[in-house]
Amino acid sequence: MTRIDAHHHVWDLSARTHAWLDPEPMAPVRRTFTLDDLARPAAAAGVSRTVLVQVLPDLGETREFLALAARSELVAGVVGWIDLTAPDAADTLAGLPHGLVAVRHGVQSEPDPGWLTRVDVRRGLAAVAAAGLAYDLLTLPHQLPAAIDTVAALPELTFVLDHLSKPPIASGELEPWRGRVQELARHPNVCCKLSGMVTEARRESWQVADLRPYAEVVLEAFGPERVMFGSDWPVCLLAAGYEQVAEAAETLCAGLSDGERADVFAGTARRAYRLE
Repeated sequence: MTRIDAHHHVWDLSARTHAWLDPEPMAPVRRTFTLDDLARPAAAAGVSRTVLVQVLPDLGETREFLALAARSELVAGVVGWIDLTAPDAADTLAGLPHGLVAVRHGVQSEPDPGWLTRVDVRRGLAAVAAAGLAYDLLTLPHQLPAAIDTVAALPELTFVLDHLSKPPIASGELEPWRGRVQELARHPNVCCKLSGMVTEARRESWQVADLRPYAEVVLEAFGPERVMFGSDWPVCLLAAGYEQVAEAAETLCAGLSDGERADVFAGTARRAYRLE
């Protein structure tokens, strides 16, 4: 089965500052990671294509990622960054090279829980839809109400929820995250990435059983046809190796049919991101 990793990163610490890596818990991944570093573990996990996702709110990084993708047989598409609030957002999108499949902004870092409902943000999201691209939702559970309102207001835009919206897996709590994700999933223009779970669990001692209640919520709410696997490499290395993350996803999806697993591990990403 062809496999697509719908969410990974690279970063070059010699090219630009990554202040988010400064806190001590991030020390294990405070180094440069390249596509060459990813190639071997991805191949070992049966992954043949990937989606490279922005790290910084930096248009220069997005251009560099698009250039990387153009030279790579591994990267099928790039989720980049633009300033959604800028009046010329549509022009910026039109000026980017081929390979962009979606846009993402770090909403999780915005102090305003209603950031997604702002008029200027909605204007930018409408430009993303008009360009034929998807939008990745990087939110925390308390920001899901604004996300729900936004996906309802823009039914023409495909949204992809990153990392299940980062539920509190380490504590084992399900509510209010579960109810909000279920409400979000009622909108057919939203998909969800089965990604980022190991770093929300107890990083030193997580087990697949800790992840299962959260995976089951999204698989039931969205259906496998709207769920896609993502490794979140190299961030995942804070808790697990690439192959461990892939194996955990396989275990969580073991009860699905062959067709459903094909959706989670390739089909959903191909459709949502319109991958070639």
